[in-house]
Amino acid sequence: MNLPDNLLPSDWYWTGQGLFALVLFWAIRTAPWRKLKDASPLNVWLGTCVVLMALWSVKTGIKPGLNFHLLGATAMTLMFGPQLALLGLAIVLAAVTLAGMSGWQGYGWNALIMGALPIALSYGIYWLADRKLPNHLFVYIFLNAFFGGALAMAATGLGGTLLLHLSGVYLPAYLYHDYLPYFILMAWSEAVTTGMAITLMAVYSPLWLSTFDDARYLKRNK
Repeated sequence: MNLPDNLLPSDWYWTGQGLFALVLFWAIRTAPWRKLKDASPLNVWLGTCVVLMALWSVKTGIKPGLNFHLLGATAMTLMFGPQLALLGLAIVLAAVTLAGMSGWQGYGWNALIMGALPIALSYGIYWLADRKLPNHLFVYIFLNAFFGGALAMAATGLGGTLLLHLSGVYLPAYLYHDYLPYFILMAWSEAVTTGMAITLMAVYSPLWLSTFDDARYLKRNK
């Protein structure tokens, strides 16, 4: 979405900053910092942030605030868990904003819609699948990564559309007919990209996935 400055009414910007401050406080307080104590997982986390900075920089748009780019939120959630994923995407968004591709006034809403919302949905899908479905590699990849990535992108598009609708920035007919439908294509792209990335990590670097245990998903299925 990448909201620029001075697009929304000022009180909307303050509301977004306040809501994200609460979410960020929760993430900092509850994050499993022990996972980043060693150099190897810390380097993977920082490297993932750099990759997503490049990914978020490749974007297109039709009007201010109506932008499209891949997220990587589902992949980061499966790799590090929701708290570290949120903190990582906050860093990514800060870098993108510092580069002038987004506005500081819109940082709160951008972080909520492109970070907190897709991360919450991605982790929710993983949590349900982990408790309700068999421990199978294909369940992990196709449900958590493929479907989770698609749903995360679709939710981001819907969340951004609702924000712009409720704030009165664009006409509802324009948003729902000329903007939101493009997220069907974006959801497919996000699903394929996330599915491929998680598959490669599960096969070659399972230690990079904090939500994946090869003893559960692989050895029991042999």
